[in-house]
Amino acid sequence: MKTDLVEISGQKEEAGKEKEVHDIEALNKRGNLESNREDGRATLILTLTLCNVRKTELSKAAKVFEMFQTQICHFETRRARKPKNSADDLDIFVECEIHSADVSLLLTSLRRVAEDVNASRQEKVPWFPKKIQDLDKCHHLITKYDANLDHGHPGYADLEYKKRREFFADLAFNYRSGDPLPGIEYTEQETATWREVYRKLSSLYPTHACSQYLDAFQQLEKYCGYQEDNIPQLQDVSRFLKERTGFQLRPAAGLLSPRDFLASLAFRVFQSTQYIRHFSSPMYSPEPDCCHELLGHVPMLADKQFAQFSQDIGLASLGSSEAEIEKLATLYWFTVEFGLCKQNGSIKAYGAGLLSSYGELMYALSNKPEYKPFDPEVTAVHPYQDQAFQPVYFIAENLEDAKAKLQNYMMKIKKPFSLHYDPYTSSIEVMNTPQKVKRVLRQTQEELKNFCLTLENLS
Repeated sequence: MKTDLVEISGQKEEAGKEKEVHDIEALNKRGNLESNREDGRATLILTLTLCNVRKTELSKAAKVFEMFQTQICHFETRRARKPKNSADDLDIFVECEIHSADVSLLLTSLRRVAEDVNASRQEKVPWFPKKIQDLDKCHHLITKYDANLDHGHPGYADLEYKKRREFFADLAFNYRSGDPLPGIEYTEQETATWREVYRKLSSLYPTHACSQYLDAFQQLEKYCGYQEDNIPQLQDVSRFLKERTGFQLRPAAGLLSPRDFLASLAFRVFQSTQYIRHFSSPMYSPEPDCCHELLGHVPMLADKQFAQFSQDIGLASLGSSEAEIEKLATLYWFTVEFGLCKQNGSIKAYGAGLLSSYGELMYALSNKPEYKPFDPEVTAVHPYQDQAFQPVYFIAENLEDAKAKLQNYMMKIKKPFSLHYDPYTSSIEVMNTPQKVKRVLRQTQEELKNFCLTLENLS
């Protein structure tokens, strides 16, 4: 059947046939038509011109796609920029999927019925979530600090603690986007560990934490049950964040891979553990636990500027190469986890790794470590320490300056596409056509117009 298709009307000259074969071979040699999926299918971007579509050419082109069982993902038409035969000539843009073995024959067949057929393969990019429900697939763990595997973990020899950790892990793995966040009845021992951590850290916050953190922490004590004898529930904290910055929480089983964790931030979702560190080591944890999440991360995520900073890193990670993910994870480490900033002539902490560690918070604001100004180009490749205190900390002039520098850095990350986050649908759109860009631009212009009108009324 596919052989018959090559005989579609509109035959070319023999020389034209030879040129087509040559072009296809050249494309294959450059790798433009290689399969970019494990199932052997290739994603193609095609442009072509159909002449005098009032006759039969449009149906012939449709038949070509049909006969090769081509899955059309996107199809656009417009009047030809350079009409050859009549005013009815159309330029066609097609994004489609086809088995890689059929690509050459598809192109040959299209060239029988169309003019100026050009093809390119979509760049190979790692899978990334495009809607918030896709975060259900972002649960790959880094197990080097696992209580079951790490002999140096404080809970390694405690069978009861490891059983409790399995309970928390099951809750996280079974959670699906949209489910109610699981409530936890914490034990007396777990609450006692929280009490000791909470008491010691809260004594340092007035002198060591940035103003954004202090403002949010006060609100969390007022509305979310932040107190010595109560470990806050994720549901209450998530509701609090949602109202203030649009961030929400979902349970995590442990330390996630950088790609999965950063991808969640793109949707303003923070993956939070619910277990607590082992009671034998209340002031130290080799992995993130609810003390780290609730005391370190949550208060800063309640600040709108910092929430945007976090989402920006997440958006930059989507579809990025492994090398870029490593750089973004390092940037995250030295800012969101261990960042310092200047406020009123003093240095203050805004990083969660500092604000959830009594010892390192004191150390970071002493005269012992080295300070460097925050520069994303430098910070992204600086080695970091995950087994001891950081020998070097990067200081931002302020959070607004850090956000601006990060955005400039992200613009230099090379990808074969741009992305747009839609806050109304909590989804990511790949901006791969002019029409998509124009639509978003129109929406932005409407919003800007409304802002201008509001400003005029206020004046």
